[in-house]
Amino acid sequence: MIPTPPRIAIIGAGPGGLTCARVLQRNGVPVTVFEHDASAGARPQGGTLELDMTTGQAALRAAGLYEEFAALARPAGQEVRLLDHTATALFPDAPTPTPGAAGHSEIDRGELRRLLLDSLTPGTVRWGSYLRTLHPLGDGRHRAEFDDGHSETFDLVIGADGSWSRVRPMLSDATPHYTGVTFVESGFEDAGTRHPEAARLVGAGSMRAESAGKALIARRDSRGRIRLYAAFRGSQDWALEAGVRMTDTEAVRAVLLDRFAGWDERLLALLRDNDGGFAHRPLFALPVPHTWTHTPGLTLLGDAAHLMPPFAPPGAGLAMLDGAELARALTGHRDPDEAVRAYETALLPRAAEAAEHAARGLAEALTPDAPLRHPRARRR
Repeated sequence: MIPTPPRIAIIGAGPGGLTCARVLQRNGVPVTVFEHDASAGARPQGGTLELDMTTGQAALRAAGLYEEFAALARPAGQEVRLLDHTATALFPDAPTPTPGAAGHSEIDRGELRRLLLDSLTPGTVRWGSYLRTLHPLGDGRHRAEFDDGHSETFDLVIGADGSWSRVRPMLSDATPHYTGVTFVESGFEDAGTRHPEAARLVGAGSMRAESAGKALIARRDSRGRIRLYAAFRGSQDWALEAGVRMTDTEAVRAVLLDRFAGWDERLLALLRDNDGGFAHRPLFALPVPHTWTHTPGLTLLGDAAHLMPPFAPPGAGLAMLDGAELARALTGHRDPDEAVRAYETALLPRAAEAAEHAARGLAEALTPDAPLRHPRARRR
């Protein structure tokens, strides 16, 4: 008698959850993905992702999607310009890395999501499904209740639902904490034509200007876009404390220009001339290390398992590797619980190492002597 396959639910249709679903389906294991967004295009997916050979690209090979990815991707822009607040290059004699060095490739988040979604069996993703709660039923089974009132029972629920995971509290008491660092995002459309001075300042890859605990970080996306982040330490309620709302673009602009007062006009122009509004991106992280006691019928991947600030290997690539490895474990073991145990045994130390790296990077960032801590400075 052929055993009945386990009923598997993935909560969250981010890169990690979709990669897990793709690898499972590729190996003949049915799965359903539940996503809070109303549709694939319900909200912008963000900027460029850099995927390296050992994480994101390895996951795409496991998913059988590497060739399709390679057709969409481009070599990562490895040029990094490091400036001070006067727009002077800190290390002008440093060699410029070759684009795509070390096997890094870039792809827009939206293109990656479409690639993964198109690889799944139609109907795999249930859009507009927000997990409200999970009820343990014994033997590893859980009843998932959604905010539209319907419920379903699963043998395995995979929390791929990001920073504020609804699955994580079933495994861990840990909650994300504010790191003390905030990014405020803005950008430039068609920078080469409409904003040539900004394009020249940023260069072919990325630019970071840092001084006195503040930074302006700019990175090129595809289609001529530059994504800009004003970064600083302080309260996550900085806008409220300044008496402005994020929806009031000009008021936010004035606060940021005041915060960066005294910087070179070419740098201030990045804040003054950007297109559109500003988005508040306070950085949160889970404790390091974040672990949990194995619980039959539940597990985590991606930010739900190891949320960390962006000072380590890109989180999307780690999430995709998580998803691929969990799926391969499930297809390689007869017992799903043994598969999850094996996956967690490998995941937790790997995630802890990455999170420790990120925590060190955060501790060294946005400090008075931060530019001198950069690896280029230490080699001089």
